[in-house]
Amino acid sequence: MRIALLAPAPGIPVLGPSGASAHLRGVAQAMVDLGHSLRIVASLEQDRRGVHGQVPVPIETVGNQGWPSWLPRYRERRETWIGKRVARQVQRGPRPELVYERWSLFSLAGRDCQRRLRVPWVLEINAPIAQERARFEELRDPAYAARCQAVALRHADRFVVVSPWLANWLEDQGVEEARIRLVPNGTPPLTGDRPNTRKLLGADEDTLVLGFVGSMKPWHGAERLPELVAAVPGARGLVVGDGPVAPPPGVHCTGRLDEQGVADHIAAMDVGLLPYPADAPPWFCPLKLWAYRAQGTPVVATDVGDLRAWIGEGGAVVGQHDLADGVESWRGRRAARMLRPWTQVVREALQGLA
Repeated sequence: MRIALLAPAPGIPVLGPSGASAHLRGVAQAMVDLGHSLRIVASLEQDRRGVHGQVPVPIETVGNQGWPSWLPRYRERRETWIGKRVARQVQRGPRPELVYERWSLFSLAGRDCQRRLRVPWVLEINAPIAQERARFEELRDPAYAARCQAVALRHADRFVVVSPWLANWLEDQGVEEARIRLVPNGTPPLTGDRPNTRKLLGADEDTLVLGFVGSMKPWHGAERLPELVAAVPGARGLVVGDGPVAPPPGVHCTGRLDEQGVADHIAAMDVGLLPYPADAPPWFCPLKLWAYRAQGTPVVATDVGDLRAWIGEGGAVVGQHDLADGVESWRGRRAARMLRPWTQVVREALQGLA
């Protein structure tokens, strides 16, 4: 099937370092691996943070338009215009049989393609963006956001959501259950090198490596590692990733690694942590969870969102003040590997359409 994969969000370059960009790359690679003909049309290929990862086809970009500083209230219209350029770029090439768009609140690129090309529009939703933006960034024009959201929710042929919370949210917005497909995230199908990576880290048999993978956003809970390491005998902290906040003091931080390097370091961990605070957003589906499970690394998480259902017998879900107890419950044990490759994610997302 000919698929146009749209990424109009100006803050999510296809080759960016964030989990959102990694998600895009995983979906793109899986579509090609499954035999689909793919075009990627995006706002940006990369930004000032450099190039991270790769995709199997060229990326067609439309640019990230600037905005006059004296019109701050209407700055979100810039995202609408980027979406229109993405749609026009799609329409210039071979007609796709399906448009798959990662939702960007003020873009209606998929709707434009659906209407002009008469093709199905699949909208992937990873967060209730207006709510997320109002909480973590700035929502300058809530009324305009509501209008854009209403158009998207009324017209998309299928919604691919990454968590049950989002499925329930869509239904609360009036979306019919038949248009909603729950498809949790995935991970690259890689096997990490536990022995050699532990040797590289200087971790002997008695060392308990407590690890965290991710971008260390303020609500990710990475700052809790030093206290947890101090509370668990023989423990060492390991962070794989960086910013936007500084790594916790006294914890080894690798910085950003390629996919194989991440798999190797996760395999070297004795416990993979998801130490979210109680007020963390409940709608997310952490990529790191599936990466931990793929290496058989037990997951210890706080009870936020849908983590309990996903972790199952692969770890422990504990109260906010019980992380050390959760870690101790898995000392000396590994979990069963549970690999959820991106090809499985895409099969589930496109079932009945491909």
